[in-house]
Amino acid sequence: MKPALILFDIDGTLLLSGRAGLRAMTRAFKDTFGITDAFKDQHFGGRTDSFLVSNALKNAGLPDTPEQHHRFRETYIPLLAEEIQQPGTGHKGLMPGARELLEELDLFPDVHMALLTGNYREAAEIKLQHFEIWDFFEWGAFSDDAADRNALVPIAMRRAETYDIPPEAIGRVIVIGDTPHDIECARVAGARSIAVATGGYTVEQLKEFGADEVLPDLSDTEAVVSLLL
Repeated sequence: MKPALILFDIDGTLLLSGRAGLRAMTRAFKDTFGITDAFKDQHFGGRTDSFLVSNALKNAGLPDTPEQHHRFRETYIPLLAEEIQQPGTGHKGLMPGARELLEELDLFPDVHMALLTGNYREAAEIKLQHFEIWDFFEWGAFSDDAADRNALVPIAMRRAETYDIPPEAIGRVIVIGDTPHDIECARVAGARSIAVATGGYTVEQLKEFGADEVLPDLSDTEAVVSLLL
């Protein structure tokens, strides 16, 4: 396989948490700011935690400051660790083929995997540790780095240099995600996008949004790997 840097989204791509994130964020906002159901009208797919919190603060008429974000995050992280243990609602578990794909790609020395996610780094670790796939990822680009998802691919590319990822791999970035925001952040950075219809969008919709490749899910490991060659 050619050298590549493969950036994985988490929610809807690698796993679904049974809405643990939504429950924890809702609880954290209420505990911190006294506002109930602060995220009820927000669409989470492809958004960063920081973006969602900024919107909730503005909708509540509260100042959108770094201090407010820090207060929220300090409350949210332990609540997420608690909520991820619950059965949850909707689907909870790894997406079809996710573990098998990570195990296969881990065999290729020229393939470098990292995360590109709207989660805070600590939130990403909680979710991936719970489903026992955290060890596949040494690093990534997170909501901690930027509220704008379109900024995350360039951040990941710069960060890759600090992890001694060779230039040949950094020059061939592939984003795997499940929303139009994943497709867009790849496009604006000059990266390829592989979209999977395991989140809130259909194969047809993801094609319309311009993904370079679209799959129903990650279950056919050989087919996914063939797209990365």
